[in-house]
Amino acid sequence: MGQEINLLDRYPTSPRPVDERAKLITDGHRATAREFGAGFFDGDRLTGYGGYHYHPRFWTETVKRFRDHYGLAEDASVLDVGCAKGFMMHDFKLLMPGIDIRGIDVSSYAIENAIEDMKPFVQVANARELPFEDASFDLVIAINTVHNLAIEECKRALGEIERVSRRHAFITVDAWRNDEERQNMLAWNLTALSYMHVEDWTALFDEAGYSGDYYWFIAG
Repeated sequence: MGQEINLLDRYPTSPRPVDERAKLITDGHRATAREFGAGFFDGDRLTGYGGYHYHPRFWTETVKRFRDHYGLAEDASVLDVGCAKGFMMHDFKLLMPGIDIRGIDVSSYAIENAIEDMKPFVQVANARELPFEDASFDLVIAINTVHNLAIEECKRALGEIERVSRRHAFITVDAWRNDEERQNMLAWNLTALSYMHVEDWTALFDEAGYSGDYYWFIAG
């Protein structure tokens, strides 16, 4: 297994109104979010992003962080698992024009509405069965994606990430380290089917044979 490292430390954050959201969110909101359609990306904040639009402030510095940390060559191959509308991919291509960048997402809505220059490089697919050959990519990234699967499918997805990576991988998943963070996660979560203590996640990584790096999405 790789190391616990926060490679999203340059991604801009804002306070999350966990208590306020907990009072408003319903099972209906969660059901809409898990469709990963227009309601999740461009609907109400209670069912997802409340409008998922490109802005350079989000990924510009983070893709530099990935490049520098992993020492990616200018012609490196990178896969974004759960690429949504391809915004991170777009910023990778701006930073490294020679890169071979690919993306998959379970959402046909996201792929159909991908940022224009990335449309040739994205496709609808599920993380549990990646449509690529073994050892296809220098780096595979899956940010807040794997946890949207049930446990057994999480293990399959981790194995698939391992299979298609020939060098590096980095994932983030919903997790907690104490009971307060657990309660915040239960209140905040919309789409994850698998969320657990960080030690349980690392045990699952070992079981799945995942050797890449990882970090946590902690609500609150």
